[in-house]
Amino acid sequence: MNQSLHLQGIGMTSRRTRMRLVQRLRDEGIKNEDVLEVMADTPRHIFLDEALAHRAYEDTALPIGHNQTLSQPYIVARMTEILLESKPSRVLELGTGSGFQTVVLAQLVNEVFSVERIRPLQEKAKERFRQMGLRNVRTRHADGGMGWPEAAPYDGIIVTAAPSEIPEELLRQLADGGRLVIPVGGDKQELTVVTRRGNNFDHRVIEPVYFVPLLGGVIR
Repeated sequence: MNQSLHLQGIGMTSRRTRMRLVQRLRDEGIKNEDVLEVMADTPRHIFLDEALAHRAYEDTALPIGHNQTLSQPYIVARMTEILLESKPSRVLELGTGSGFQTVVLAQLVNEVFSVERIRPLQEKAKERFRQMGLRNVRTRHADGGMGWPEAAPYDGIIVTAAPSEIPEELLRQLADGGRLVIPVGGDKQELTVVTRRGNNFDHRVIEPVYFVPLLGGVIR
């Protein structure tokens, strides 16, 4: 584990509630024990408005405003587990959203670069990272489809919104041997893994998923 969270004053739910969620993730096929441990230790309720906090440990996606959602815990765990198979050190995340996926990643890899196109979400997420004492996360307010070319290459890229097809720009930012985990499609989406081998890109479809669409431009 690269980072432990500073949780003083944040308030954790009962361990039993969190371990019930972790058991559900195990039952659904999540095998990576590091991922399960981080999912158990990360207080998901602080990434939601107070009115929804009581639902934080259900295995379901929940709204965070601006037509965006906090992803289902299973999907966060699954995408993280797949990404970690290639043992990445530097990871690019497209779609910071609430910051929950970012925080999970930040405890498992050395550096996370996270891009968000909606300024209010980015600002709120940055404040959460500060509260939690995370020092290995860099954030940027930008169009996610373009990635973060100045900090490339990345060993891993994770995308939390679905483009209709994989942006070429992101493939260029992958290191050799690096892995992109991304939902792709319109009405019918598939979680896809792309691994770079020199100038070749191996594609593997994992399972059907449903994400908000990856949109261009920024919102201030």
